[in-house]
Amino acid sequence: MKGLAPRVVTAVMGAGLVIGAAIAQAATPQKGGELNIVVGSKIPSYDGHIESTFGMIHPIKPFYSGLIRVNPDNPSSPTDFVCDVCAGDVPEGTEGGTKYTFKIRTDIKFHDGTPMTSADVKATFDKIVFPPDGIASNRKAYFKMVESITTPDAETLIFKLKHPSGTFIPSVAMPFNFIYSKKDLDKHGYNWHQKNVNGTGAFMYVEHIQGSHVKGAANPNYHHKGKPYLKGYTALSAPKMSVRLQAIRGGRADIEFRGFPPKAREDLVKALGDKITVQESDWNCVLLVTPSHKKKPFDDARVRQALTLSIDRHSGSKHLSNIAIVKTVGGIVFPKHPLATPVSELKSNIIGYSDDIKSSIAKAKGLLKDAGQSNLKFTLLNRGVDQPYKVVGTWLIGQWRKAGIKVEQDVRPSTPFYASLRKQKDFDVSIDFNCQSIVNPIADVSKFLPTAGNNYASFSDSELEKTYDRLLQTADVDQQKTLLRQYEKRVLNDLTSQMITMWWYKINPHRSYVKGWKIAPSHYLNQSLDNVWIDQEEKKRHGL
Repeated sequence: MKGLAPRVVTAVMGAGLVIGAAIAQAATPQKGGELNIVVGSKIPSYDGHIESTFGMIHPIKPFYSGLIRVNPDNPSSPTDFVCDVCAGDVPEGTEGGTKYTFKIRTDIKFHDGTPMTSADVKATFDKIVFPPDGIASNRKAYFKMVESITTPDAETLIFKLKHPSGTFIPSVAMPFNFIYSKKDLDKHGYNWHQKNVNGTGAFMYVEHIQGSHVKGAANPNYHHKGKPYLKGYTALSAPKMSVRLQAIRGGRADIEFRGFPPKAREDLVKALGDKITVQESDWNCVLLVTPSHKKKPFDDARVRQALTLSIDRHSGSKHLSNIAIVKTVGGIVFPKHPLATPVSELKSNIIGYSDDIKSSIAKAKGLLKDAGQSNLKFTLLNRGVDQPYKVVGTWLIGQWRKAGIKVEQDVRPSTPFYASLRKQKDFDVSIDFNCQSIVNPIADVSKFLPTAGNNYASFSDSELEKTYDRLLQTADVDQQKTLLRQYEKRVLNDLTSQMITMWWYKINPHRSYVKGWKIAPSHYLNQSLDNVWIDQEEKKRHGL
């Protein structure tokens, strides 16, 4: 391969860009080899049903299967789904699109040896869709259309919907919908999976050494024939980006699935040449600013509007895209999707998107004066992850300073950061995120519903709920656009319940001997690792 010119391949929706000689030709997957991953965040818990972080998905997802999943050979597509524990093809809706009947495979066992049946899949989705009081479910709002889940027999699972919904199948395919054993849920309770693992995935749990690594070994009884190719993997904990970069550069790690900033990519390519492959993608992930509406003065919409007016998103995009994994200015919908509001419309209709930042700051100061908050001071809660949390948090503080707002930053490790958001809810304003897997705009924007399990702004609004209910129930694309615009304006303008900063851009450099993994527009997708393999001869040529 040495000496070949880099190739560039563009995938569906502009979501995938691959650079590197290592992709110049296909090869037959090889068995054996261990994959070393570096992960830039700690694990809050093992439970996919309550977590939303790559810090959990990357080390833990390979232990679990889903009912269906994005096609690992075509993960950039927003519509290409395949069965995982179901049999055959993903079913079409019947009875006017309100009934989905899944046939469940009969050859699957949990890692403890217990056979999996439709009862396990039902128990899993009952926990996600209809959680008991006191049990969190981060994706409950995605399944508002589900009326019932039934199992006529051990091989059949039926979802009955209240109305047709184009968001249902993509929601089922979300990678966080880990299939759990009904036996485990009945015996140990709904919180057991936060600290324990028993799945049906391609890899079996070996160990988790806190602050060091998670290790998995190939599941010899995996239900996708001939896979996994790897004999195991180790997910190394490395919160500092410099450590992750050096690990890949020095050969101690093979890949990082979340993403590096542009400068890091350039440094790796310069150092390793054709020993590195770079995959790039637009990213269905956006950083938010979430004020706590129960905290004064953030119960006042004028104060919240002043915060968003003070942010110069357009200059921020130009500056930050050179140093961070953020790039695109957009609204609440993934900017590359046809349902997204064009930037020209955002500039005209949504506060905080104007090119005239001087006028916007003047308006912000006026609103603060009217609210009696001309000397506003507050603390910004942020997550202790370099990219892009701390970079964007520091940038935001500089933006607000221009409007006379004084802000201190409270940076916490992932576990206490999430505890403050979810449990204590003791923050003034927090960095937050809406990082989704499948590009599924109508489901993705459920994050902004006040009743959503992952909305931490602490407010209520019946108008938003009604608009979203109407959005869920229409299959007409033009009507969807109209309702999304109404919903977006309510979130970002009228309430300013939360604020958008910039959408992310995904850059994944990895050792070129890592084969089979394809980038997607999300760092949550395609993480089962059953398609990944190591080219042993090429690895030897790397001197490893």
